Amino acid sequence: MFPYTKRIPVLAEAEVVVVGAGSAGSVAALAAAATLARMGSPARVLLIERYGFAGGTSTQVLDTFYGFYTPGSRSKKVVGGIPDRVIDRLARLDRVIERPNTFGAGTGVTYNPEVLKIAWEQLLLEAGVQPLYHSFVTDAIMEGDRVAGVVVDGKSGLGVIRGGIFVDASGDADVCARAGVAFERAGEIEPAQTLTTTFRLANVDIARARGIPRSEFLAKLSECAQSGQYDLPRREGSAHITPVDGVMATIMTRVAAGGATDPTELTKAEIEGRRQAMEYQRFLREQIPGYERAGLSFLSTQIGVRETRRVYGEYRLSREDVLSARKFPDVVGLCGAPIEDHHSGRDTNWAYLPDGETVDIPFRCLLPLGAEGLVVAGRCFSATHDAHASVRSMAQCMAMGQAAGCAAALCAVEKTAPRLLPAPRLQDELRRLGAILESPATA
Repeated sequence: MFPYTKRIPVLAEAEVVVVGAGSAGSVAALAAAATLARMGSPARVLLIERYGFAGGTSTQVLDTFYGFYTPGSRSKKVVGGIPDRVIDRLARLDRVIERPNTFGAGTGVTYNPEVLKIAWEQLLLEAGVQPLYHSFVTDAIMEGDRVAGVVVDGKSGLGVIRGGIFVDASGDADVCARAGVAFERAGEIEPAQTLTTTFRLANVDIARARGIPRSEFLAKLSECAQSGQYDLPRREGSAHITPVDGVMATIMTRVAAGGATDPTELTKAEIEGRRQAMEYQRFLREQIPGYERAGLSFLSTQIGVRETRRVYGEYRLSREDVLSARKFPDVVGLCGAPIEDHHSGRDTNWAYLPDGETVDIPFRCLLPLGAEGLVVAGRCFSATHDAHASVRSMAQCMAMGQAAGCAAALCAVEKTAPRLLPAPRLQDELRRLGAILESPATA
């Protein structure tokens, strides 16, 4: 029944197993634990993570949650529940800043990523979630078309994790790919979004740096790039304040997506991203007032990846769905973020929803075709390239994680398959957690 167990030991077993402890996966584990606790179930939640801390992109690459609010003239909150607990815990531990997005994409929630590592971990442990760090999923164990376990690799070698319901929040759809689920690889149909190495600079004169109008900053960036004295492939990057005095964070580099699930290509991208980071730092220090004494204080733990594998689910969200703010009967989350396409050129393409509107995220986008006992959450959800470029924002990944974790817990207790779970049953449970499922434009 478990072909690997004759030569690979079983390390653990849990009713709900979440793979990937990023924003989607950590919230999925928290939502599953909260749902199980409310139902009085002793079922266990296991969270598998390849790094030595939780958070994924939220702690490895970025320092701002986008997508909590709609952009435009009306800033309305569209994500709630477990994600609110994350922000509340952050605010208890450290300063949190709400600030307008540079590109008009809505209010962002900026934090110190090092503190967020602690916030995620505190919440997970308090909820009774069992984290398993330094473990990389390398295979899926199938019983017919049902995922019955995963193989992980770590310092002790290979091991099996058995489970009842699995949530693939790996970002790259690793479990789905190993389980034989059909997916679109970024770049196959439309050009894949580029990658970004983020960096933070300390010892910045914040007042002087913020005193430069954005138009002047962009003009200087373009001028220096065209001069040939600097190698600056992206011409509209941004730098923003952080909760730490004298520290500015950047989103500036642009690395071609050569295949971010290929270790060889990803290695090249990591090296190029760090090279670009040093070049942009040089530009800031030499050309922008306030940065003269700035020093590099952080490089993203890994390069920021926007898209790799996107599964084919029971429904596939489209560009038309997003820009028309479409509503769905199986809604499990909302998104008002614009389509944000980081293509290979010098700028970024933006397409906005109607002012104050949101598109529904249907539960069917979290149900991959071809495998039972499996739910996805985060940026591997079922969507086209354009729709994904809107709904991949971290707050929406948290909303999807909340839905996936809640669904997994319900299915574990009620002994049913995720695709057989009635949408109203899941929606009722999500509302109990505090999820927002009604558009602010109509609520």
